Amino acid sequence: MFEGLIDRLQIIKRKVLGYGRITGQELDSIFKDIRIALLEADVNYRVVKDFIAGLSEKTKGLELSKSLKPGDLVIKAVYEELVELLGRTTELIEFEKTGFTVISLIGLQGVGKTTTAAKLAAKYRNRNPLLVPTDTKRPAAVEQLQFLAEHANIPMIPLDKGDAVATVRRAKVVAGKKGYGVIIIDTAGRLHIDETLIEELKEIHGALKPNLRLLVVDGMSGQDAVNQASAFNEKLGLDGAILTKMDGDARGGAALSIVKAADVPIYFIGTSEKLDGLEDFHPDRMAQRILGMGDVTSLVEKVRTVEAEIDQEKIKKKVMKGELNLEDFLEQLSAVKKLGPLSKIAAMVPGVKESDIDESHFKKMEAMINSMTRRERLHPEVIDGSRKRRIAAGSGTTVADVNRMLKEFSRARDMLKKFGKGMPMKMPFKI
Repeated sequence: MFEGLIDRLQIIKRKVLGYGRITGQELDSIFKDIRIALLEADVNYRVVKDFIAGLSEKTKGLELSKSLKPGDLVIKAVYEELVELLGRTTELIEFEKTGFTVISLIGLQGVGKTTTAAKLAAKYRNRNPLLVPTDTKRPAAVEQLQFLAEHANIPMIPLDKGDAVATVRRAKVVAGKKGYGVIIIDTAGRLHIDETLIEELKEIHGALKPNLRLLVVDGMSGQDAVNQASAFNEKLGLDGAILTKMDGDARGGAALSIVKAADVPIYFIGTSEKLDGLEDFHPDRMAQRILGMGDVTSLVEKVRTVEAEIDQEKIKKKVMKGELNLEDFLEQLSAVKKLGPLSKIAAMVPGVKESDIDESHFKKMEAMINSMTRRERLHPEVIDGSRKRRIAAGSGTTVADVNRMLKEFSRARDMLKKFGKGMPMKMPFKI
């Protein structure tokens, strides 16, 4: 996410922090570099123009030439302007205290509305959600939502004889009778915005007035995301947006443009295809990540979700005695995987990029450990030459890979034994 933009801004950041003093000439050069970086990230040109103007205004009153650390003041101004650009505050859904809350997902075909509907339902499972299909045009759209609903164990109302409006009317009655707290409508899309689509959405919204109209937009669509948001906002009125596919090679233009250019706040971003791959959008944390400052707050929140699954006290005692085994390592590795791809987790650490982490290395380690017997995992020292050959064959690796993994594990275990008494044991990935 934002990999190219992060790289460019890191170069600019090092350049800025290297200045002993900053004059108007240096500032012009900095602004030019930032302008190019944003345009290359496919940020709307009007948004870039306003961003540079705002940054210029913020730095105008700063005594940069006299400051001991003028670069820090410029970076602070860039951060503040980024937060402003991304929306300033975190948008939260205000659920109805009595009755149900209706969320309508709107967007073009292929942006990921159906998957997002299931993700949203899974995210608010505790509010007893009901999924409502209204896409009568796309082949297998209802079947896809049904599959995702069953996979997530979320109830879905069937499409009423191919009639979208009749379906939402029945959903309203059912939700009232059975006490559903959230109704999530998966609307139809088109390859482009046309009057037929708009009229259909107006009818659906007339039959079941949504509390939130959220535009689902492909995060890789760049400038077109702004055009979609502006058009839908003008014709239907939008309350916010959800950016999908932000785990891919999205340059970030949609996220950095849509709030200012289309006046549509971002509620969530899709970070994976999995049902838990929908994250709240925090402008301040995203600005930190874009500037290479990491996102430690989100990392801590993710860790807490799986921390309870591991007996931390047991692991701590084993570390201090040097008794940590490969079964313990596999348990911790499995817990970390629940947080999401390791590269995404690592990118939340200041100074680390997604590309710095080799996911295949961890996959090979997991495959090798899974190819061992339980005795071998508990007592790695029993693994001799013939066992190594069997493990390598079973995991699709080489004996050299097995030797390297055992050596790395042994070194890590010895190191942790030496320093275990003084190290915190809160994180689920210590080795």
